[in-house]
Amino acid sequence: MKTIKLTVIALCIVSTLAACSKPEVAKTQDDSVKPLQLVEQDLLTVSQSTLARGPVISGSLQPVVKAELNAEVSGIVMQVLKDNGDLVRAGDVLVKLDQTTYRDKLLSAQEAERSAIVTLEQSNRQLKRMQSLSKQSLVTQEGLEAAENKANQAQSDLASARARLVEARQQMEKTEVKAPFSGVVATRKVSAGDTAQVGKGLMVLIDPASIRFEGYVAADRVGQVKVGNKVTFKVNGYSGQFFTGTVERINPLANESTRQVQLLVSMDLKQQSLVAGLYAEGHVEAQNSNALMVPESALMREGDKHFVWQFANNELKKTEVELGSKDERWGTQEVLSGISSGAQILRHPQGALTDGAKAQLAAAATSVPDQTAAKVSTGN
Repeated sequence: MKTIKLTVIALCIVSTLAACSKPEVAKTQDDSVKPLQLVEQDLLTVSQSTLARGPVISGSLQPVVKAELNAEVSGIVMQVLKDNGDLVRAGDVLVKLDQTTYRDKLLSAQEAERSAIVTLEQSNRQLKRMQSLSKQSLVTQEGLEAAENKANQAQSDLASARARLVEARQQMEKTEVKAPFSGVVATRKVSAGDTAQVGKGLMVLIDPASIRFEGYVAADRVGQVKVGNKVTFKVNGYSGQFFTGTVERINPLANESTRQVQLLVSMDLKQQSLVAGLYAEGHVEAQNSNALMVPESALMREGDKHFVWQFANNELKKTEVELGSKDERWGTQEVLSGISSGAQILRHPQGALTDGAKAQLAAAATSVPDQTAAKVSTGN
C-alpha cells in the first residue's frame, strides 16, 4: 500500500512539471520564428534601362602609328640609347652605329669636291684665254674646242663629286637612328656590339595615343553593323573596366581562314593609356531599346523556369518571370513579365528561403549588430 502511494505521488510530480514546461517550449518556438532581417544593400529596385543588341566582337588593341626601324647602313652597334617602355620625342637618337668607315668616305668626298672645284676654275680660266686668243686668230679652232671640252668635263666632275658628297653625308647621318615621331619604344632588338646589316631590325616605336580596337565579328552578323555604331568592350588586364569606341571602318574583305569580318574601332584615350596587343572582347550596339533589366545574380533557375524573390508587404514572394534578351555588356537579363518597374527583389538570393516568409527592412540607424542580413553572393 505504501508503494502504491509513492507511485501516485511521483506521477503527480511528473505531470505537474510537464504542465509547467509547456509554456516555455511554446515560447521558445515563437521566439525562433523571427522575420528575416534585410538591409538596403540586399534589395534591388527594378527599373527600365537600355538594352543593347548586336554581334559579339573580339580582337586586340593595336597602334595605328607604328614604325619598325631598320638599319639603313651596315656597321657595329656602338650605343643603344633607349630601352623598352622609354618615352621618346621626334628626332631623339635611339641607336648609334660605328661611323669610322662613313667618316672616311665623307672626308674623301669633301676632298674630291674641293679638287673638282679647283680643276673647274682652272679649266674656265684656260677657256677664257683660248676664247680671247681665238678672237685674235692666234689659236686654231681645234685648240678652242679642246679647251671647251675640258671645261665641260670639269663641270661634270664637280657635279659627280658633289653627288658623292651628298651620299656620304646621308650615310653618315644614317649611322644615328632617330625617332620619326614622339612615342614609346615597344621593342628593342639589338644591343651594343651587335653587327647590323642593311635591313636588320633595330627598334619598334609606337604612339600609344593612336591605339584602336581591331576586332572581328561573325559574317552572318556583319549586316547589323554600320559605321558609327558604338562598341562596348573589356580588355584583359583591366579587370572590371569597360571601354567604349566607335566603328570607324568595316573591312570589305573577310578573313581567309576564319571568314570573319574585321572592324576597326576608334577610341578616345586622352585620359588613359592602354597596353597594345592585349586581347579585348565586347559587343557592337547595333540596336538599343528600353527594357526592364535585372542582373543574373538575382535570378533563380529551376529547370526551364526562372524566378526572383520579391520583397513586398514585409514578405518574400517567389515570383516566376519570363526572360527575353541578354545584354552581354553588363550580364543583365530582360524581363518580359512577372514583375513590374519599381518592384524590389533580392539582389543575391541564397540559402533556404521560403515562399511567403516574413522579412523586415532594418533601419540603418537602429540595426542591431547581432542581426543576420541576407547573404550576398552569386548563385541559385
